[in-house]
Amino acid sequence: MKKKLLVLTSLFASTAMLGACGNLGKAISGGGASQVVTSKKKGYQTTGQTDTDYYQGIIKDGRYLTNKARGVGVYQNSDNMLNLKSFEAGMMNLSKEQFPTKSYVFREGQVLSKDTVEKWLDRKSKDNPDGLNPEDNGKKEADKRNPIYVQQIEEQDYMQEKDGKLSLAGVTIGIGMNQKDYYQKEEYGATYTTDISNEKMKEEGQKAATTILARLRQKSEIGNDTPILICMFKQAPNDSLVGGSFYAYALSKSGTSISSWTDTDIKSVVLPATDSSSVPNENDATSFSAFMNKTQSFFPNLAGVTAQAQYKGKELQGMHVNITTQFYSMTEITSFAQFVSQMARTYLPSGVPIDITIKGSDGTVQAFLSRDSGQTSYYTHVFSSY
Repeated sequence: MKKKLLVLTSLFASTAMLGACGNLGKAISGGGASQVVTSKKKGYQTTGQTDTDYYQGIIKDGRYLTNKARGVGVYQNSDNMLNLKSFEAGMMNLSKEQFPTKSYVFREGQVLSKDTVEKWLDRKSKDNPDGLNPEDNGKKEADKRNPIYVQQIEEQDYMQEKDGKLSLAGVTIGIGMNQKDYYQKEEYGATYTTDISNEKMKEEGQKAATTILARLRQKSEIGNDTPILICMFKQAPNDSLVGGSFYAYALSKSGTSISSWTDTDIKSVVLPATDSSSVPNENDATSFSAFMNKTQSFFPNLAGVTAQAQYKGKELQGMHVNITTQFYSMTEITSFAQFVSQMARTYLPSGVPIDITIKGSDGTVQAFLSRDSGQTSYYTHVFSSY
């Protein structure tokens, strides 16, 4: 059965930009800037910049310039939304190495339209020769059908000023690849899974990247000499408690060939870990367990304390903690948030960005705590009921 294409609402895009679980670094366009920088002489507007770790964003006609094709992806039953949060912000972090925040201004993707991305993500067919995914061979068996390999595509643009105007100086393309393809043999029927080996995923990913690069070079806005950074993302399975991660990238300075790929060595893990050997640094698993135990013993009305930690090699890059409570009164929530702040300072790893979200059993966010990599204290905000 042919899969549908899904356009996700801006809610998930906003969530990803505000606190990407799979990224955990600074990846927010505009960096929380409080003022709009306008220059009639330059002829463009930006969000301003209060921190050089963040990009300035572009404003057009008084509005933030949004991505033309954000959120387009191949529909997968019970999608892991953490993949969506990890994808955009992870792209931006990789982009910072090629397009520094001090020299470039960020623009949401404007070259690829929604219609173009939908066609590329669909299966190849007589009606859609541009499809990056293989033709449907009509098979229903998991090991005989042609699976969907390419799950999502996103564009980010990086601009530089020239003669008082901003011009396109770099493009980042994120390509999300499936390691599991979910499908139905009949509409509204049971969901089945085709497993895709790591080798096959990478092989198909490189094919798609080469094709996309060639197509981008044909776009007049990009041309032959605009640097294009291609980032490859492995989707996490639907039942994973963490989002996917970028596994490789390549920079094309010109032309349509990709000479080499660089492995990112990025990995996301869930804490507490059932197997401590799966955590690159065992000390981090021990520290989190101590934090969890202290928190749960002091406040018994907790449904769970978990975290997603991201590593580059064996080095922790950041941590996103989720705590689910059964508190109802403001006094309980306020006291608990203050206690969590103290326990986090005592037990959680230092020197990396950490955010902690405290939610009620109904999913309502009750409090939020965050600490940057260079800080020791946590910013704490308790959400009032009025």
